[in-house]
Amino acid sequence: MKYAWIDANRKAYALTEMCAVLDVSQSGYRAWKRGGTPARKRLTDAQTLAIIRAIHAELKGAYGSPRMVRELRRRGFTAGKERIERLMREHGLRARHKRRYKVTTDSKHGLPVAANLLDRNFTPAAPNQVWTSDITYLWTGEGWLYLAIVLDLFNREVIGWSLKPRMTSDIVTDALTMAWFRRRPAIGVLHHSDRGSQYASHAFQGKLKEFGMTCSMSRKGNCWDNAPTESWFNSFKNERYHGLRYATHAEMKAASFEYIEVFYNRNRQHSTLDYRSPIEYLNRWRIEQNQKNLTA
Repeated sequence: MKYAWIDANRKAYALTEMCAVLDVSQSGYRAWKRGGTPARKRLTDAQTLAIIRAIHAELKGAYGSPRMVRELRRRGFTAGKERIERLMREHGLRARHKRRYKVTTDSKHGLPVAANLLDRNFTPAAPNQVWTSDITYLWTGEGWLYLAIVLDLFNREVIGWSLKPRMTSDIVTDALTMAWFRRRPAIGVLHHSDRGSQYASHAFQGKLKEFGMTCSMSRKGNCWDNAPTESWFNSFKNERYHGLRYATHAEMKAASFEYIEVFYNRNRQHSTLDYRSPIEYLNRWRIEQNQKNLTA
């Protein structure tokens, strides 16, 4: 039973993590602990709509009806798929529309480039096997900012990022360094990026060697070779950038921090991860590995 397993492992893991991993509510666990069962009350359409509107505003329109259904259930509310779809459709509540990807990096340079070793294998079996990187641009009232990120493909978590007013090699080396200090991976991580001059630079290639990583690069002009990272930028811009105005660099930096560290990594449902957030997915995997080791 899920609640019994949680109770037996309270000292090993945080309650919030275990409830998220096992897809149960904390209130349900506490009700079980007291000897009862979680109470479920069907909400009226008006009550459900009010909650949907609140979540829609809180998440800045990030979720359409499929993710909204799962978000409501995650928060302990009953939510039928057809009912939520109807309410959102009738009241004009929908996810923000995505825009087409646009190339930002410059691959016209004389620096050496690496072969496409990743070859679109976007599903590694464990964390810290494949990291991917890219850069995008963000306009503010004070001028351009450039955002570089590093994703761990296993759980699509942003493990490193850097935001600067110039698109030079230090933006990508800083993002990679953050990722390395956060994860401290074993030697042999495959790092994939496009052929931009920042990633081909001597400074960045030196960092890869320092960290014991293998370099892989997309084929020329082929954004699909780095599709998960491009998809992340689409989500970020769709949910925190398009249709909004940031007057200062500081506002854009604050919004980027909130999206990456508070919302996306910890809370945003990801369809590739069985509609779990990156950290929830990684925690679930770690718990499953520990269980396998105990029974082996």
